[in-house]
Amino acid sequence: MTTTFVLINGAWHGGWAWRPVAQELRAAGCRVLTPTLPGLHDGDDPTAHSLADVIDYVTVLVEERDLRDVTLVGHSWGGYVIAGALPRLAPRLRKAVFWSAFVPAEGRSLNDEVPPAYREMFEQLAAASGDNSITLPFEVWQSAFINDAPEDVQRLTYALMVPQPFQYFAETVAPVDPQALGVPVSYVLSSEDIALPPGEYGWDRFAGRLGVAPLMTPGSHEACFTQPASLAEALLKA
Repeated sequence: MTTTFVLINGAWHGGWAWRPVAQELRAAGCRVLTPTLPGLHDGDDPTAHSLADVIDYVTVLVEERDLRDVTLVGHSWGGYVIAGALPRLAPRLRKAVFWSAFVPAEGRSLNDEVPPAYREMFEQLAAASGDNSITLPFEVWQSAFINDAPEDVQRLTYALMVPQPFQYFAETVAPVDPQALGVPVSYVLSSEDIALPPGEYGWDRFAGRLGVAPLMTPGSHEACFTQPASLAEALLKA
């Protein structure tokens, strides 16, 4: 049976960001879906949807296409999306993979999980936007998210980003209970990922919430652009 991957993007991204990885997975014989989530298409109204709407969208996508034996992957903020979809999609899943992703804790939103400087920046940008959205500053993208790429790649990828609806960062999702789900879960972590700084707010704490050790892979938070072959290999192994 062909393995089916459903790849869920992180904040500011669309499904297009997965294309280099998707090409690698398809070359390995996999079927790959890379949906762009509600509110993250170019020109979308950032106020139109809630995080629950996004989770519904992913769930319906899998159900309406009657997908089976699915590997569901979430990147960064997309960890909240797949965590919300997991209980509803469990019978259809082969496994769930969190790649450099947030793993929800009880009553905690993404905005509760980032360093205070990020939290303040997100709140200020959303308040000033006029539509409750966040446009990530280029300097943050360049230095913390795609720090392993040359400047021309940093600028090109940044130009493709869309504003992130702030409510997606402020709403909560129930924690993942792998034993109750009966679905294998794993955590892939990019070795040069400094989008969250090491220490109290680092990425490594999230694998522990799943009860697993992280599988390391080369690259930054944006290894989907800079190390797609290695990332695809890690997703196949995870």
